[in-house]
Amino acid sequence: MSIQKPKGTQDFLPGSVETWQYIEKTARDVCRRFHYKEIRTPIFEHTELFQRGVGETTDIVEKEMYTFQDKGERWISLRPEGTAGVVRAYVENKLYGEPDVSKLYYTGPMFRYEQPQAGRYRQFHQFGVEAFGATDPAIDAEVIALGYTIYQELGINGVRVEVNSVGNPASRAVYREALLGFLLPKKQLLCKDCQSRMERNPLRVLDCKVDQHHFIGVPELLDYLDEECLSHFAAVKKHLADMEIPYEVNPRLVRGLDYYTHTAFEYKAEGIGAIDTIGGGGRYNGLVGQIGGNDQPGIGFGIGLERTVLVLAAQEVAIPKEGELQVYLIGMGEAAEQEITKLLYRLRRDGIVAETDYLGRKMKARMKSADRFQAKYVAILGDDELAAGTIAVKEMSTGEQTPVPLTQLTDWIKARG
Repeated sequence: MSIQKPKGTQDFLPGSVETWQYIEKTARDVCRRFHYKEIRTPIFEHTELFQRGVGETTDIVEKEMYTFQDKGERWISLRPEGTAGVVRAYVENKLYGEPDVSKLYYTGPMFRYEQPQAGRYRQFHQFGVEAFGATDPAIDAEVIALGYTIYQELGINGVRVEVNSVGNPASRAVYREALLGFLLPKKQLLCKDCQSRMERNPLRVLDCKVDQHHFIGVPELLDYLDEECLSHFAAVKKHLADMEIPYEVNPRLVRGLDYYTHTAFEYKAEGIGAIDTIGGGGRYNGLVGQIGGNDQPGIGFGIGLERTVLVLAAQEVAIPKEGELQVYLIGMGEAAEQEITKLLYRLRRDGIVAETDYLGRKMKARMKSADRFQAKYVAILGDDELAAGTIAVKEMSTGEQTPVPLTQLTDWIKARG
């Protein structure tokens, strides 16, 4: 019996991986223009990092992490999200000592043990950004705008931004009491997870996916914000309006992680079912201190790449093709085949996408191969052409054939695209 991939994972094969490359290339280019630099962190970290950073009452830490003891009896977890590892790297490498705001982006696989469904896997992929060192509401708006720009430049239509303020610790402490006053009489009606979270972190109850109907009339955090929080949130909304980023306020938006303060936001898109969130993030002014560094404010987001792929397919967005075969070389005879090997390398070195036959097939089979590869040209080198120092180049779309000097083949193909 053959070995198959683990449940909740995928193979990305030629024909589909190009969509992933398109997303990553677009996101990297947007980050370049927003002056964000790439950071790469380990796929596994010490489990304590996620307990401190993500929060012990979150579903991620309580239920979903892949955690194991290594041979040194250290507790290790595969990363379930990207922010905690980036913050750890920011602290460990003392990036907080730089005089400017640290603006970083990352991409790669994350791991959560959950039931696979459309757009959700046990190994999934995120593209994210993090900005450290500034409390200015303008950086909140910049981060939100950066993610929105990625979706726009991918060609996705109808992306919506939902924003909220989850306040600061002082305003949340006041809200916590009001929320508990609302929830405690309903405690026995709620799911077991909500009952266990109620005392430890009642805001997490609002993230429940089971009992939303019990929260009709729940107090809204926006009504409990202090002047600092209200002023910050108003400035973020003003910046978004000035940049013409379409947004709406969702007072129930709290996100699923414990570290958020002030701004929280999500990107929504139609076409992928009831769960229409394709990315999100927020501000986390206390997280750097929680992880052991000199505390610095931060804000960031994560884009779910699987969800983004689903939206691109649902909206039938045309993915630009790159690396299409420009020329297929055919050598007829031993001396010509020898020359083809050198010519093939020279073309590739000069930037031409080129291929040849390695199976010793006859001319008809080689022409079929060139057709399957959708080669723009076929270049045929026989004894006569070799003696003349030329190669016969056939344009596949028209059938027109042209003798081209061997030394000018690269320039001839480049001139015609």
